[in-house]
Amino acid sequence: MTASNTTRPSQQEAEDALRLLLRWIGENPDRAGLKRTPARVVSAYEDWFGGYDVDPHALLGSSFQEVSSYKKIVTLRDIDFSSHCEHHMAPIIGRIHLAYLPDKRLAGISKLVRVVEAFTKRLQVQERLTAEIAQCINDTLKPKGVAVVVEAQHQCMTTRGVNKIGVKMITNEMLGVFENDERIRNEFLHTIGQASD
Repeated sequence: MTASNTTRPSQQEAEDALRLLLRWIGENPDRAGLKRTPARVVSAYEDWFGGYDVDPHALLGSSFQEVSSYKKIVTLRDIDFSSHCEHHMAPIIGRIHLAYLPDKRLAGISKLVRVVEAFTKRLQVQERLTAEIAQCINDTLKPKGVAVVVEAQHQCMTTRGVNKIGVKMITNEMLGVFENDERIRNEFLHTIGQASD
């Protein structure tokens, strides 16, 4: 995990910071149940924020196949994800639907899912997450269009603040033919169950 424009602290420094937070909330970081908590949290952070170590453009850049015969929309729906909001570092839990209309390149579906993971395993705001995924696919595969829809619940709202459970935020980014062609956009929205009848 690399922090931009800063030197990355050591694991020991990160664990010390967590011990300080435990003391700040009124806990004793040396009690039996908490002695290994700082190391466990640092390990969890390496997983939750592993997207900083991944270049999503490189994931797709080496995976596409040149094609000329496939002219239909490629859709992946219901990609479950968890991320963390950059305002409170609270979980964002949801699902992503994405599609592209190929021009000359097809991507492996696992690579597309890895692109989603690279962006979700970073501190995020949902609107930026949606745009980043779409732009990465667009820039790398150069399709005729890209569509991304993100549906998520934000724990910064459900577990604190207004404490409203069940509220789902939906964002979308439509590029190329998905933005300009209502028929193609509606075909995608129908496939993911969001078409208006």
